Amino acid sequence: MADHARKKWTVFLLVASGVFMSTLDSSIVNIALPFIMKDLGARFEIIQWVVLIYLLTVSSLLLTFGRLSDIKGRRVIYCSGFFIFALGSLFCSMASAAWFLIVSRAVQGIGASMLMACSPALVVDIFPLSERGKALGMVGTVVAAGLTAGPMAGGVLLELLSWRFIFFINIPIGIVSAFMGASLLKETSADRGNDEPLDVKGGVLLAVSLFCLVLTITHLDKWGVASTRTGTLLFFFLASFTGFIRVETRTDFPLFDPGLLGIRLFVLPIVSAAILFASLFIVVFMMPFYLTSPCGFSASVTGGIMVTPFLVLFFISPVSGMLCDRLGSSRGLCTAGMALIAGALWSMTLVEPGAPVYTILLRLVVVGIGTALFISPNSAAAMGAIPCHRRGIASAAVATARNLGMVMGVALAGLVFSVVFSRLTGGADLNDYTPAMEAAFMEGFHNAMLAGTIIALAGVVVSYARGSESVEKKVKENLQTWGGQ
Repeated sequence: MADHARKKWTVFLLVASGVFMSTLDSSIVNIALPFIMKDLGARFEIIQWVVLIYLLTVSSLLLTFGRLSDIKGRRVIYCSGFFIFALGSLFCSMASAAWFLIVSRAVQGIGASMLMACSPALVVDIFPLSERGKALGMVGTVVAAGLTAGPMAGGVLLELLSWRFIFFINIPIGIVSAFMGASLLKETSADRGNDEPLDVKGGVLLAVSLFCLVLTITHLDKWGVASTRTGTLLFFFLASFTGFIRVETRTDFPLFDPGLLGIRLFVLPIVSAAILFASLFIVVFMMPFYLTSPCGFSASVTGGIMVTPFLVLFFISPVSGMLCDRLGSSRGLCTAGMALIAGALWSMTLVEPGAPVYTILLRLVVVGIGTALFISPNSAAAMGAIPCHRRGIASAAVATARNLGMVMGVALAGLVFSVVFSRLTGGADLNDYTPAMEAAFMEGFHNAMLAGTIIALAGVVVSYARGSESVEKKVKENLQTWGGQ
């Protein structure tokens, strides 16, 4: 018993290192975007791809690597992810042009997708049902720690050194964690797989469909709804996504098991997670530009302000996870969390450059509370509703929803802001910002926050619609159903 207790917490520390590294990188890059844009001389619609390509790569490959972890074992996929992420970080630090940085971020995304596809499954595999909410809540704390340290570390590095150093810090973490995982997970359940084939065709079709969709959204303001390029991309999106569905329903070994769609306590948390992260990343993506342009704050001050929601997440996530364990249901906590985020986003439609800093901080605190209330119970509900032999796929599906939500949030924020800002400034780019453009900036910012509010309100409905079933009861019912098949 004592050996198992030590083992589960050692595995937790390994998972925590991967989660911390990927979230730290994400939050640092968001803070650095305005400075990278100026240093590389890139336009706003180009520099947003530093974030988008990472999230898009992760989202496109998560299901593939989740399935591959069931086939080859989670150990080899997880440890390889650390090495690839570290390599991508090295390339990012060497970038001298926007296109090279974007390609390097795609390499990072490949590594991150391997880590994210395995992380929840590794935790759920080793922790008993009665402790899963707490364990996943502690993972939420690690997420918060990475997101909290990111803006602070990024602000200091940007002021004292260069944005290139924000990528250097991933390299030693990735290498050490890879060797640690290779040793720790050897000859465990994470080192076992099966002989089932990988659905390569489904993976390619999914990646193509997601790429076409995001590319359409990010360029809709430039190309127009009725343009040939928009129509062509939408055609390829529909064709590839339809093909993906057809392949998944006809193959004996699908990339995503269609049978999971019959579990309500899995499907609705997945959808609501995508909605929450879309809303959250509208704030995360737009706020640094707001704080550095109209407000005129330095990098270190901007980083300090952006720490706020993640600092709140750090303290509340474990409490939220334990509450989920005690209540046995995720419905109330997730609905309340989504409602708080909707209220915070709506309040940001009223913020002005001259607003006191404490009012900005208060709004970000509410965002942090809402996110913390949502994440741990939602993950516990989705993962707990799935049988053990499908947790690789389920883990990847949860992460795919999260990252796809991030992609859509960044893409939507960029689209709404660019359309309004360009229209009011006669086609100017944010890289050409001057104080005279303040009113145009704020109009675009307010519209982006309004779009986030509408999305979050839809999330309230979806979160509530999951029903009030006990998580534990639902788990037992599904395990019995699957066991009889």
